[in-house]
Amino acid sequence: MKKREFIKTGAVLAAGALVAPLSSCNSDASSADAKKSEAKNITTTKFELPKLPYAFDALAPNIDAETMQIHHGKHHAGYVRKLNAALEGHRLAGKDLKEIISSLGKDDTGVRNNGGGHFNHSLFWNIMKPGGGKVPAGKLADAIKSTFGDFDKFKEVFAKAAATRFGSGWAWLAVDGAGKLFVSSTPNQDNPLMKGLVKETGTPILGIDVWEHAYYLNYQNRRKDYINNFFNIINWEAVAKNYDMI
Repeated sequence: MKKREFIKTGAVLAAGALVAPLSSCNSDASSADAKKSEAKNITTTKFELPKLPYAFDALAPNIDAETMQIHHGKHHAGYVRKLNAALEGHRLAGKDLKEIISSLGKDDTGVRNNGGGHFNHSLFWNIMKPGGGKVPAGKLADAIKSTFGDFDKFKEVFAKAAATRFGSGWAWLAVDGAGKLFVSSTPNQDNPLMKGLVKETGTPILGIDVWEHAYYLNYQNRRKDYINNFFNIINWEAVAKNYDMI
């Protein structure tokens, strides 16, 4: 081989040796970028305000339209917005809402308050309906009778839990780990799913919001009247479905 040809061939081989590792590095970088992008998509999933399943005035006169509009469009929307902010970079980011609520620690204050607010209100809207009330039927009715004696006794226990909740909070009908119904109340935006944070744990199937923003425009300080009228709009079919899904 002539000297000139030898030098040319060597240059081509050297160039190839340089291109190969550079291509490999670019490939690795692309793969790393893809993984980062994938992780970013998981951790920045945003919760959204659910639409009401009825018009703002549909539950009147039991709950007035202005209360519903403010409660849903301002209070619930605020919890959703603040939950998304609290989850940025949080260890629970990317998980579904029920898993988040069930995995909270004592130091997860922002996620606890706002995640609870989002979960509780999402349940609340769906266990009410215009023309509700009546009484539960089927397996849920049997479980209520077995636990409380009869439906009227359940109403008494539930109403008392709601009326005696000091300050802001909720009253619940929930199912414990053994499948048994119980009534409890929790402060602020806590609920029975919050293991280690509340006294009685289980899965809520019915809840009433006794924060003042839920009733004050129409009832002022008459919380008991609000509670009594709440029984007129309970969607027992939805509550029974919640019970059957556990």
